[in-house]
Amino acid sequence: MRDSIYFSWICDNRLRVIMMVMMMVSWRCVVGLENINPIFFDEGLSHLFGESNLIRSPDDRSVRLLLDKYTGSGFISSSMYQHGFFSSLIKLPGAYTAGIVVAFYTSNGDVFVKSHDELDIEFLGNVEGKPWRFQTNMYGNGSTNRGREERYRLWFDPSKEFHRYSILWNPTKIIFWVDDVPIREIIRKEEMKGDYPQKPMSLYATIWDASSWATSGGKFAVDYTFSPFVSEFKDIALDGCNVSDSIPTVASNINININCSVSYQLLTTSDYSTISPKQAAAMRRFRERYMYYSYCYDTVRYAVPPPECVIVTAEKTRFRDTGRLKFGGSHAKVHRARKRRRRNRSTPVDAADQ
Repeated sequence: MRDSIYFSWICDNRLRVIMMVMMMVSWRCVVGLENINPIFFDEGLSHLFGESNLIRSPDDRSVRLLLDKYTGSGFISSSMYQHGFFSSLIKLPGAYTAGIVVAFYTSNGDVFVKSHDELDIEFLGNVEGKPWRFQTNMYGNGSTNRGREERYRLWFDPSKEFHRYSILWNPTKIIFWVDDVPIREIIRKEEMKGDYPQKPMSLYATIWDASSWATSGGKFAVDYTFSPFVSEFKDIALDGCNVSDSIPTVASNINININCSVSYQLLTTSDYSTISPKQAAAMRRFRERYMYYSYCYDTVRYAVPPPECVIVTAEKTRFRDTGRLKFGGSHAKVHRARKRRRRNRSTPVDAADQ
């Protein structure tokens, strides 16, 4: 009898170990990046706007952002960072999502109002049965007239399960990630000057009504009979040089030398700051199959490609007609609880959006 109980105990524990390993493997397959350290909401985040539509989980590891006919919602990092790695597992609303934008981005527009920097991942909703699309963008030193948009499709349905979306920003490069696939790399060049983001930024996540431009150039608006629209964020990571205590000084003198050497070393040597040959091949395949607009090949906006552009012959041939764009109006209206300040910029609408 004792042997039988002992054998059963061993089997049960082996089963638990196997299940834990399987769960870890499954999680790693989704994340695909090393050295990610998720935080609790209270550790580094706070409400931005629409507090009644921001729902935190009991364990404080995840948050739901809702959009209804009264308000959207959002959160912001409690600190500003001089460079960093910003990451989250995100699941988007399903069904009819036309006119909706879910954004995960960094910005300093509330501190440097006329010379702000920004790095965007913006998800663009669609009519029912049509897939979500998304875009990445970069602004430096208030260069909103020189948006650097790229637009893409996804190889999965982002409303069915969580996927990790990440932004690396260090002194020499910017990399946008989807799971373990780098989808865009921007290498800093001296010719960019202030167009490369250099000032401390906060992390933001928002859901809001962008009916005027987000879907087919504003043809399809948000239909609130499908509300509330729910986006979920969990396992949020913030790695970088926290400089919030220095922001008043930085705002008056942006050239101040902040000691972030330890953080810089981590941000330039971590696995998410280096693209391996295998990941480079995955990025090339992604851009061949899923990128449908790039500012680097937009000859209407830029007769001469901006200095950071690396022109790929195959891409140039494929995008030879995409310079004929229609432009939306002002958008990206983000309400901050204490300031309610409007952010404006112009975004192209590609023929693929029609």
